[in-house]
Amino acid sequence: MEKLLYLVPLIGCAAACPAMMWFMMRSRKSAQPGQQGTPAPPAAREQQIAALRAEVERLRADRADARATGQEGSRAGSGSPS
Repeated sequence: MEKLLYLVPLIGCAAACPAMMWFMMRSRKSAQPGQQGTPAPPAAREQQIAALRAEVERLRADRADARATGQEGSRAGSGSPS
């Protein structure tokens, strides 16, 4: 009987883990009904890509300006975002 008592936590864990995974997957599907596999409209995606490209170009220009003026080393350790 004592040996069976040691198996109770092992069996409980083996049964509880898959049950918890099932509950989490089930709640995740019900929380986001239309978001799985629904791509963004092409116009919105293109607009976002254009905005990101503009931001990259602005950051590259800022970096080039900092290198030209020799300020890059002094800004590296400041810790404040710019």
